[in-house]
Amino acid sequence: MDFTTFAGLPLHILLVHVMVVGGPLAALAVLLHAFWPAARRRLGVVTPLAGLVVLVLTPITVRAGEYLQSRIATTTPELAEHVIRGEGLLPWSVALFVVGLAEWLWWRFAVGGALDARLTPALRWGGTTLIWICAALIGVGFIVEIVLIGDSGARAVWGGIVG
Repeated sequence: MDFTTFAGLPLHILLVHVMVVGGPLAALAVLLHAFWPAARRRLGVVTPLAGLVVLVLTPITVRAGEYLQSRIATTTPELAEHVIRGEGLLPWSVALFVVGLAEWLWWRFAVGGALDARLTPALRWGGTTLIWICAALIGVGFIVEIVLIGDSGARAVWGGIVG
């Protein structure tokens, strides 16, 4: 089975579109889960599951990109920048999943859950504050990284043609 193309198109091109839409949506879910209780109740386990999908697709997308790069005769500076940026997404994807999972676990089982009675006010405040900080840093950082990767990819592909 060929995992490098789909319907005659390089798989990287298709996966990039999934990552460009799904990645920021997963990051937005992490942010909403952290800061908006009504959204948190509706999102539930969707937040870590969205992060898991992004985490699984990240190395597949990078591998498909490496295959596509191997098929190109010359590597331009723009393409080299895109490759470097793309290879740096995995730690962000891991962090996005971990924060999404931590949020869900925190509000599902600790605050308002089975462990709520055992939490001191200081522990409740400290855990919630840690979740807020991590969600803000990772959620926004992931979105910024996806934008930078996408921009460098678009410049690599379209830079000499448009603009």
